[in-house]
Amino acid sequence: MKIKQYRTQFIQELSPLYDAYEAESFFYLILEEKHNLRQIDVALNHELIFSESEIWVWNSLLAELKKEVPIQYLMGKTNFYGLDFEVNEDVLIPRPETEELVEWIINENLKAQKFKKLKILDIGTGSGCIAISLAKNIPNARVFALDVSKEALKTAKKNSENNKVDVTFIHQSILEIDDLKNDFDIIVSNPPYVRNLEKKEIKNNVLNYEPHLALFVEDTDALIFYRKIAEIAQKNLTENGQLFFEINQYLGEDMKALLEEMNFKNIELKKDIYGNDRMIFCNVSKTS
Repeated sequence: MKIKQYRTQFIQELSPLYDAYEAESFFYLILEEKHNLRQIDVALNHELIFSESEIWVWNSLLAELKKEVPIQYLMGKTNFYGLDFEVNEDVLIPRPETEELVEWIINENLKAQKFKKLKILDIGTGSGCIAISLAKNIPNARVFALDVSKEALKTAKKNSENNKVDVTFIHQSILEIDDLKNDFDIIVSNPPYVRNLEKKEIKNNVLNYEPHLALFVEDTDALIFYRKIAEIAQKNLTENGQLFFEINQYLGEDMKALLEEMNFKNIELKKDIYGNDRMIFCNVSKTS
């Protein structure tokens, strides 16, 4: 079958679940990954074909996409902040909003990096996307990454090796830690923050396949991880140390109030590219 013909069929079969633009993006993502062909190659050569064995592979992938399995899991990887990351059902798929958080941290600290080496801790690292991106882009930073999931840490370690950065990984639950025994210049976290009441807003490809351990918190205590991490930050951030969070878009003001009550300073709430409250920053003051 000609590739151009199969493309039309592929998009049509996914149309009940995805719009044409997204279905087409899936097609060309798979095409480049599996055949090293780009959209321009198909446009310039209408006679390109798939063999029967290749169509079998494509049909298998199509069947999984129709079950709403995330394409990143089917491909086994995704791109984040210009780097390739292995992903699987043990880790969340990195989001563009989290790239914005990484960008914020890098921009805030590149100038400071001229004067000192930064010690950074990423709490709830998952695939390692935050920790590894920071290690890759902030020269001489010493980066540590913590997660409760052994399987997630296996994936994160592979990603650090693949991206040729040195990250120290720690297997522990932040909720069971009272003191990190080390001081850090920056603590960053994208912890679980989706309340159960918000599950109805979550797409099936996330709800049915991505790890709930990394996604959801109880409605009655939605800020449990933020409160605990902030307590740790008070003990283990250096003077004027930086605390960055990715947050639930509906709880921006709650987060500001929490940090104010805990005497953090220079609190800044920031919106993502979609206009949602998504990130928050503050400094710790040991004298406050």
